[in-house]
Amino acid sequence: MAGIFSPGKLMLTSEYFAIDGALVLAVPTRLGQEFFFEERDDQKSLVFWEAYHQNTLWLKAVIDYKNWQILETNIPSSAEFILKTLHNIQQLSEIKFQHTNSYYLKTNLQFPADYGLGSSSTLMNNLAEWAKIDPFHLNTISLGGSGYDIAVAKEKSAILYQSKPEIKYEKVNFSPSFKNELIFIHLNQKQDSREGINLYKSKEKSQRLVDEFSNLTRNILLCNELQIFSQLMLEHEQKIADFLKIPTVKERFFADSPVFVKSLGAWGGDFVISAKFDGFRDYFWGKGFSTVFEWDDLISS
Repeated sequence: MAGIFSPGKLMLTSEYFAIDGALVLAVPTRLGQEFFFEERDDQKSLVFWEAYHQNTLWLKAVIDYKNWQILETNIPSSAEFILKTLHNIQQLSEIKFQHTNSYYLKTNLQFPADYGLGSSSTLMNNLAEWAKIDPFHLNTISLGGSGYDIAVAKEKSAILYQSKPEIKYEKVNFSPSFKNELIFIHLNQKQDSREGINLYKSKEKSQRLVDEFSNLTRNILLCNELQIFSQLMLEHEQKIADFLKIPTVKERFFADSPVFVKSLGAWGGDFVISAKFDGFRDYFWGKGFSTVFEWDDLISS
């Protein structure tokens, strides 16, 4: 079987405000999703789909793509999503699902599904690359969202991304001189990003506030001192807390931390970023958060 790989992502700035065109800084992770594929000319028009989580089978489905029916599966709701996505590919692609060949498709998510590193976006990018279609278009009609995670998966690089007035992004080199002082802590739960987005969308916002997050992103990208980076992270976190009228992650879990703690992505779950201090591992473990990564363990520079 031939294969494709897309890295996961972490959104460092402009969570929520990315929807309204704030400039985003995002980085790729070392772990991502593999996609393996084989096509057979057997005149059966079938898809044999297998999805693995860290090399353990999670989802299995057999789909008749001539009639778009699920013939077999162990998880009907997940198989329905795969069917919908593959049907979208048929409508966008000139080469896939156009004849009577059968497809043997296999995915392997290299990180735990609750990490929030982009299980869906890596899948969309892999499928789009395989079908030779626009991954942003496939993502829009299959999932929605700002699309920054697709850009990271596609470019396999840190990016600056903006969704409005039109999608534009550029690869950037984000490898700060103090990166070895930064750490990432998982909050032991997968946050429902749609729930957070709905809360954000329910609140009135100004272009000035969107622009403030874009400026913070630019300053964070150019920052070369940990102390200034920490201050920018704190400012960013407080602005969103004030806007959403919810406590910061530091107020909720780490009020006695001697350093900054900033949410990444949907607030309340997934990862946060912080900085090392004496006894930092014992501190976070003592709070019940044992998954702590250093920069080079998690980020693909």
